[in-house]
Amino acid sequence: MVGADGEQLGVMPLREALRVAEEAELDLVEVAPQSRPPVCRLMDFGRFKYEQSKRDRETRKKQKAQTVKELRMSPKTDRHDIDVKVRNAERFLRDGDRVKVNVRFRGREIVHSDLVRDRLMEMAAALAEVGEVERPPYLEGKQMAMVLAPKKTSGKEGGSRKSAAPSGSADGEVMVHAQAQDA
Repeated sequence: MVGADGEQLGVMPLREALRVAEEAELDLVEVAPQSRPPVCRLMDFGRFKYEQSKRDRETRKKQKAQTVKELRMSPKTDRHDIDVKVRNAERFLRDGDRVKVNVRFRGREIVHSDLVRDRLMEMAAALAEVGEVERPPYLEGKQMAMVLAPKKTSGKEGGSRKSAAPSGSADGEVMVHAQAQDA
């Protein structure tokens, strides 16, 4: 048995341990039931549960909820449009979100699923710097999907994404126009 402030009270029968707990106006809590003899501790169980729930809330606050962003394409999607999708996926991955890329087949397009699989793997290779394939391309009914997850190290770089963009990029131009309107 362990006391309220951590001192060892020694091995004692259950009745005596309950009497000691009652005299101290504390609860007798079994901490390690698998050990021989079982280890019990004197504590205020209500206060212990409250502090434990408080710690759990704090750890949940620190966790970032990860959302899944979805990009839709078709087998006939043009190269430029795919580049736009890759840029969007890169932005989502840098923000810490997972990305699901869906390619919907219509009619007999599903015959060319191997070409779509290759195109999805090309996208994954283009995004290898910021993300990794969590689930490789798989066929699900009349659509093929692939799931990408952000790399563990990309979370640290997420804040510097805007400063790393080249000054002549479309994002930079949009930022300049937005600032000009605010001023």
